[in-house]
Amino acid sequence: MGISSNPCRFPPNFALLSAFVVLACFAAPSAGNFYRDAEITWGDGRAKILEGGRGLSLSLDQYSGSGFQSKNEYLYGRFDLQLKLVPGNSAGTVTTFFLSSQGEGHDEIDFEFLGNVSGEPYTVHTNVYAGGKGDKEQQFHLWFDPTAAFHTYSIVWHPQRIIFLVDNSPIRIFNNHKSIGIPFPTSQPMRVHCSLWNADDWATQGGRVKTDWTKAPFVAYYRNFKIDGCPVGTSGGSCGFQSQTQELDAKGRNRMRWVQQKHMIYNYCADVRRFPQGSSAECKRSRF
Repeated sequence: MGISSNPCRFPPNFALLSAFVVLACFAAPSAGNFYRDAEITWGDGRAKILEGGRGLSLSLDQYSGSGFQSKNEYLYGRFDLQLKLVPGNSAGTVTTFFLSSQGEGHDEIDFEFLGNVSGEPYTVHTNVYAGGKGDKEQQFHLWFDPTAAFHTYSIVWHPQRIIFLVDNSPIRIFNNHKSIGIPFPTSQPMRVHCSLWNADDWATQGGRVKTDWTKAPFVAYYRNFKIDGCPVGTSGGSCGFQSQTQELDAKGRNRMRWVQQKHMIYNYCADVRRFPQGSSAECKRSRF
């Protein structure tokens, strides 16, 4: 991903570098620590910080799930987390990693991982809310088993665009089209939120498959919590991240095209039953 004003130093053959290497270089703050950077917000002991702050586990049983959030609020940034999702029969469970502001008319940028029966793939659900309005869902199946090992999930939130990445592969871009009346999160600071909870009324195959509580407790693991962003209170909520253009190069665009052609299972832009009046205006502005 080509980035202007990048603090990383690149060799002369910079143009040959993978978009994903550039992304990794751009977002290389010191390793996060859950004791320092996060706080457990609910779950009555079901959330546990592990390995001296390097890891965190969330659990869900028939009585409650659990969750945590970042201590700071941010206005733009890159947010990385490694997750290992609930293995086996995870039907009905939802594991989340998202940004959200507070109050009525909130903004939100979502990764939600919808569990499934054993042997069936997780659904990766993405969405963007601005001013309390969402309906921008895209869903994917992954090209690996997300329960067998940790994988990195990233949200890049920039004034011009939002990028969702999996293992540094871009899977979705949501561009700022406020000029044509499409809401975009630009002014409300957001925290990172993560949770594990039961949603068997809708999460798995439209709610047809319910949570099997004999498999509880369900456990998901988080580690390598990294934020390269603009904490609220830093120079009035602004920082260098805003001035760095977040754009994919040709390799990044080709990789995202492959993901969307091979692994996308739902796109709100193509849902004529749900939106009989026609797709939203930003769908016509973007090839992705």
